Amino acid sequence: MPSYLSRLREPVFILCVVAGLLAFVVQSGELGTADTMHRLQTAHWLWTSEPQVFPNEYPEFGLHGRDGRIYSWYGIGQSLLMLPADLVGTAVARLPMFAHYEDDPAVRSIVVSYFTSMLVNVLTALMAFRFLRQMRFSVKEAGIGVLALLFCTTHLHYTQNMQENNYIMLLTLVGLSFQYEWLRTGSRRALFVGSAALGLNLLTRITTGLDLMAAGVFILLVLLFEGSGMREIWGRFVAYTKIAAPVYALFLLIERGYSYYRFGSFTSTYIPIFAREARQQDPTLPLNFPWSTPFHEGVVGALFKPEKSIFLFDPLLVLAILLLAILWKRLPGEVCAYAVASLGMLAGYICFYARYTYWAGDFAWGDRYVSTAVEFVALIAVPLLLKYRANLGAWMWRAGIAFVATSFVIQVASLMFWLPLEIYQMETMGHPTFVIALRFKNIAGFALGKMDAWGLNNESMTYDPWDYVHITTWNFLPFLLRRVGAAPEWVVRAAFAIWLAGLAALGWAVVRVRSVLGEKSVT
Repeated sequence: MPSYLSRLREPVFILCVVAGLLAFVVQSGELGTADTMHRLQTAHWLWTSEPQVFPNEYPEFGLHGRDGRIYSWYGIGQSLLMLPADLVGTAVARLPMFAHYEDDPAVRSIVVSYFTSMLVNVLTALMAFRFLRQMRFSVKEAGIGVLALLFCTTHLHYTQNMQENNYIMLLTLVGLSFQYEWLRTGSRRALFVGSAALGLNLLTRITTGLDLMAAGVFILLVLLFEGSGMREIWGRFVAYTKIAAPVYALFLLIERGYSYYRFGSFTSTYIPIFAREARQQDPTLPLNFPWSTPFHEGVVGALFKPEKSIFLFDPLLVLAILLLAILWKRLPGEVCAYAVASLGMLAGYICFYARYTYWAGDFAWGDRYVSTAVEFVALIAVPLLLKYRANLGAWMWRAGIAFVATSFVIQVASLMFWLPLEIYQMETMGHPTFVIALRFKNIAGFALGKMDAWGLNNESMTYDPWDYVHITTWNFLPFLLRRVGAAPEWVVRAAFAIWLAGLAALGWAVVRVRSVLGEKSVT
């Protein structure tokens, strides 16, 4: 018992407890989107005789590949992540006690969502804390910075809705942290681990090559900002390339091999096949589909469109940019390097997806293609606010606290309903729509029983009864079990009891981490 209590005093341990409990209480028991369900089916395909894509899912999903079979167009990275949980979840679902339960949320998806989200959230907290400490923030500054990432950015939304975003962020954090360790210590093992994490990201989404480049730019900028000469920089570049390049090449070869297995090409992606088959279904599509959005529209949309603006969905981004502008001359070289690299990565993602027909990620909360890059910039907002409080005016401190509070409220609101709700509502309300304000209106309407009176509860907005059931209840597992009505009453009551206990434990852990960080407020 004494050793257990002593561990509670350690910031890393209690931060991981908070991260795990947070992921536990926000789960709905479902995977969040059809995208993740398809990726889970690919995980199932890896070890069963089931296909990647069921025939009835085409043409809505899947593409014809080698031998005329239908394959998923997604990378295999997240499927590999979910594979262990899929093995366990499938075994649990086959137990006699679940023999007659086949409704949503399915037992397998409950196991996969809880296990995977909790694991990713805990590891992200661990790596974010490690990286912020490497950037010379104090234990308190780094710890509160991790809490801000978990609670006050879109990372929280994607903890509940299991898109690839949080997994990509975890791997990029590992890459940044270990490659930076190599820069400071010369450890070739650290460089290998960091490069492997960034390379593994390529299996999830090929555009994470931007993350890989951002890590290299970060290392280069640290050297430049610290006044390293060209000879030293060249020596570092050669040492970096000897280890990182073969690792990147290996993962790129794996990614290309998986593409060849499905679509018979080492050099092309699925996009040309997707475009061809989409035009066969709809000949009115433009010849440059799916790159048919005017560039300026995609850029302006990501920045300012009320339905997707990165500044509205992640207000900590605004705070980070303000603090960087005010404090730039006071910041150490590694922080300046990280700021430039992360902002460059964000700009790269915005520009890359600007012409994509579905530039905002289609069915998603905010702009999911760029939200992870946004979170990287926002990561240093709160640590900077705390570290340089004495150098900021009282107005800036109060503004910073307001940004944090606003961000927290917005992220919690994002959890309350299944994410397509406002998307369906916009089909009748039209565009543009201030989605975040509509979400708060939905929360108030549902809590007060005014959804019908306010015109927020119309079945014509949904595609099928399954969707209607899922957007008309709070998006947490106990409420969803009760709304669907397939689980026995005792199971629903037990789920509520466990969920409330989890909320209480999370509240205790947050209070505890505040105490621990207060005690560890030294650099």
